[in-house]
Amino acid sequence: MTQSNTTPEISFEFFPPKNLEASFRLWDTVQSLAPLAPRFVSVTYGAGGTTRELTRDAVTTLHKNSGLKVAAHLTCVSATRAETLAIADQYAEAGITDIVALRGDPPKDQGRFAPTPEGFASSVELIEALAAKGSFNLRVGAYPESHPEAASQQANVDWLKRKLDAGADEALTQFFFEAESFFRFRDTCAKAGIDTDRITPGILPIENWSGVRRFAEACGTHVPDWLDAAFEKAQRDDRCDLLATALCTELCTELLDGGVKKLHFYTLNRPELTRDVCHALGVTSKVRLQNVA
Repeated sequence: MTQSNTTPEISFEFFPPKNLEASFRLWDTVQSLAPLAPRFVSVTYGAGGTTRELTRDAVTTLHKNSGLKVAAHLTCVSATRAETLAIADQYAEAGITDIVALRGDPPKDQGRFAPTPEGFASSVELIEALAAKGSFNLRVGAYPESHPEAASQQANVDWLKRKLDAGADEALTQFFFEAESFFRFRDTCAKAGIDTDRITPGILPIENWSGVRRFAEACGTHVPDWLDAAFEKAQRDDRCDLLATALCTELCTELLDGGVKKLHFYTLNRPELTRDVCHALGVTSKVRLQNVA
C-alpha cells in the first residue's frame, strides 16, 4: 500500500440517537473522533423526516457542548415550506451556520418522492430559499454512480450543477467502493462546468459487509465482485476489521493521490474504523473534547 504525502481535511457524519443507549454511543463516537479536529460534523435525518426533532436536539446539543462545527441535515419531506424554514431559523438563532440541504427519502409507505402540499418540490427549491436567507453555509448530496431515480448520469450531473448554481457551497458524495468511480464522476462534472474542488468524496468504512452490501444495492452503488470474494475469505479467517481498515485506507490514499483534499466519513456512530483509517492517513489528534456529559 502506498502512503499519500497529503494529509486530508476530514469531516464526519453521525445519526441522531433514538434511545438512551444510542445517546451514549453517539457521545462516545464524538469523544473518540473530535480530537482529530474535523472541519465539521453533520447529523442526519431519518427517511420521511422521521427524526426531525431528534436531529434538532442532537445538533443543538453538539453545537453547545462539543466545540465542533455542526451541520444539520434538512430535507423537503413531510413538512411545508414554512415549517422547514422555521427549523432553519431556529438553527440560525442557536448559532448553527451549516446545513446539509437534501430532498430526502420519502416515507417508507409512499414509494417515490412526492412533494408535501405547500412544501418544497425539490432540493433546488430548498437550497434557493436557504441561500436567500444569507445565514448558512450549504452542502448538498452528489451521486458518483447516479441517483437511483436519475434518468442518466449526465442528468444526475446536470442536477448537481443546478444545486450548486442555486447557492450550495459544497457537495458531499454518496459512498463508493473504487476510487475510479469518483474520478469518472469528477471528470464528467468538470466537463459540465462544475468546480470540482467543491465536491467532497463520501467514505463508508465497512463495519459489517452484509449490511453495507444491502445498503449499496438500495442506493445504486456498484458492488465489485472482488469485494464479495475478499470479505468471504476474511469472514472465514476472522479478519474482517483488518480487511475493512486496509481497504478503506487504500481507497482514501488513491483519492488523495488523485488530487482530493477533503474526505467526509459516514461513521454510523461507530468510531473505531473511521479513527483507525484517519490515523493511517496521517490525521492525528489535535484537540481534546470537553464539556460533553
